[in-house]
Amino acid sequence: MEVYFDNSATTRVLDEVKDLTVKLMTEDYGNPSARHRKGMEAEQYVKNAASQIAKTLKVKEKEILFTSGGTESNNMALIGTALANQRAGKHIISTRIEHASVYQPLAFLESLGFEVTYLSVDSEGHISLEELEQSIRPDTILVSVMYVNNEIGAIEPIEEIASLVHGKGKNIIFHVDAIQAYGKIVIRPKKQGIDLLSVSGHKIHGPKGVGFLYIDEKVKIKPLLYGGGQQRDLRSGTENVPGIAGLGLAAQEMYRDHEAKIGKITGLKDYFIDRALELEDVTVNSQKGGLSAPQIVSLSFKGVRSEVLLHALEDKEIYVSSGSACSSNHPAISGTLKAVGVKKELLDSTLRFSFGLFNTKEEIDYCMDVLKELLPVLRRYYRA
Repeated sequence: MEVYFDNSATTRVLDEVKDLTVKLMTEDYGNPSARHRKGMEAEQYVKNAASQIAKTLKVKEKEILFTSGGTESNNMALIGTALANQRAGKHIISTRIEHASVYQPLAFLESLGFEVTYLSVDSEGHISLEELEQSIRPDTILVSVMYVNNEIGAIEPIEEIASLVHGKGKNIIFHVDAIQAYGKIVIRPKKQGIDLLSVSGHKIHGPKGVGFLYIDEKVKIKPLLYGGGQQRDLRSGTENVPGIAGLGLAAQEMYRDHEAKIGKITGLKDYFIDRALELEDVTVNSQKGGLSAPQIVSLSFKGVRSEVLLHALEDKEIYVSSGSACSSNHPAISGTLKAVGVKKELLDSTLRFSFGLFNTKEEIDYCMDVLKELLPVLRRYYRA
């Protein structure tokens, strides 16, 4: 049995999304900037995708900017906003559990003279609103907090953060990395006070290499790419029409019968945690309930190195992650696990299991049977 429990790294594309993207690569393949019929057809696919996505967020179509994925969306949000608003100040606030696609742009901005304050988190991965309030200064221009942590699934109190931020400074811009949240949580940027929102297509059963950045129409932001002036001069370059159309359809499908879809995934997560607690010397680093995302479970296995267990599971056709897949070529101890206080001896013994629309309870049972078989054997060869 092949079991794919790495849906937070990427997801299997929905069949209808696959069919649409193939059609746009082989039949309706026009350049959306071309003025003939095939170009106009392609342009309409882009507009339709923007409409589909805008409806899921209850925002305007013109507030959706298509990108190459979550990393570009985060870079655009942070660098573009900081450069556009630096006359008002050079202070930015973020957290200690952000993805590398937030950390690295912030490090770049620091090299340009910006100052970044990194908020700590509690043992469940949640920031302190009090610490956030104390960190806001007259020169603070941007606050960036991820909606759902990509390693342990912690959900941050986004509405409370937005209320506090905008209450302290009406011109402070609030960015949310929603790459692990969109599709799993109902998000309403206008109602929640979110000014910028980053999303990636391949996390929601859409294509790789495409994403979007929601930009509130009041936000001042500079482009990172210059050239042909596509997308209202905010992102030059010929649009990835097959990817964009696929993303729009995937977004629409994820939010169709959304409660039932997420209820299924949540049920799988809860069942998985219950079964994991039957295993010996296993620590669950993720929570059940509304403070944690429905699709992510982090487990620490005492006496087993994560890479060893990952490949042992792979030999049984069970696919999981030892951290953020986007950084998998540069293995290091997780900053998130350190930030939430995971014991030192477990930092290199932790795996992430993440679920999607195609997973089943039978797969979980198989996985648990395999873990019961593997763990005692692997622990015999463990060297601290």
